[in-house]
Amino acid sequence: MDKKWLPLTITLGVAGVAVVTASVWPDSVEKPPLPQSLCHGALSRETAELIDDGKGGEVSAGESESKGGATDHAVLKTCHVLRAGPHGEGPRGVYELVVEDTRSAPGAKKGSAPLGPGFTGWALPDRAEVTLPTGCAARMGSAAPHVKASLVVPSQDEERLYRRGEKPPVDPDTATRNNATVMREAATRLARRYGCAD
Repeated sequence: MDKKWLPLTITLGVAGVAVVTASVWPDSVEKPPLPQSLCHGALSRETAELIDDGKGGEVSAGESESKGGATDHAVLKTCHVLRAGPHGEGPRGVYELVVEDTRSAPGAKKGSAPLGPGFTGWALPDRAEVTLPTGCAARMGSAAPHVKASLVVPSQDEERLYRRGEKPPVDPDTATRNNATVMREAATRLARRYGCAD
């Protein structure tokens, strides 16, 4: 082959690979969340930063998703919100947000705070839950009647703190308010994303 044509051949070869790769993924596949979003687009970075374990650090997220399989869940999205270590060590888990379909009707936990008008859910210092609007389950590919988002914040777990003789890193009332804010935003953004807002 003439050397003057070699760069063009390489360029066309790379472009051909890109076209093949792009055509493997259908247009209906969910687009990844915007860079300023976390947890499959459910949270803005600003809201994600509300929950802290008292050690600070830059927020990031590890996200996974599964559909169908051996379980009854047609929708299961898990997000671990991380914070960078204060002294350069690896990121540590701060909380987990799980979005899943469920056949159970939404309920409330004893002693929990409601999320406010327009939201079905509750919040405690160490966990919270919100049920997405009716219609979200079908839009997210589930035959179940409901989709819920659940939040777990281990650093605020009262029993764990008691066993260790530690105080919570954040005042329980503030932690409850922060968790409620996270749940309201998750429900609002997911409903908007899937076009199922009430």
